[in-house]
Amino acid sequence: MPVDTGWPIVLQMTRALTIAVKRIYDAPEAGDGARFLVDRLWPRGIAKDKAELAAWLKPLAPSDALRKRFHGETADSDEAWDAFRLDYFAELDAESEDRAAALFVLEAAIQAGPVTLLYAAKNMARNNAVALREWLERR
Repeated sequence: MPVDTGWPIVLQMTRALTIAVKRIYDAPEAGDGARFLVDRLWPRGIAKDKAELAAWLKPLAPSDALRKRFHGETADSDEAWDAFRLDYFAELDAESEDRAAALFVLEAAIQAGPVTLLYAAKNMARNNAVALREWLERR
């Protein structure tokens, strides 16, 4: 039998993060939740009014220099992917008012329910949205 210390026991249940990653060219689905484009450039052929976005979080995208370097290298190599992720995580960790504001919006949406990070790259396994989800889940 527990001893009564006079202190209430408080249990805080945390919600599991529900962050999906999907190409913006795939049709929106009901289970997507809030949809956020996390690319620096607007994807070709996608009408802004049909994208069904909660927001375009451009400040959370990799810098132009990092994006160009990653796409210029062999993006399929493990070394290029690991280097991209490390550099991208460093960019995400760096202080920036724009990035902090975008992150605030994204984290609020994550706490509210499912979120889908959208990207335009052809590689479904190695892209900035996959890396961003990894970074968010480690925080």
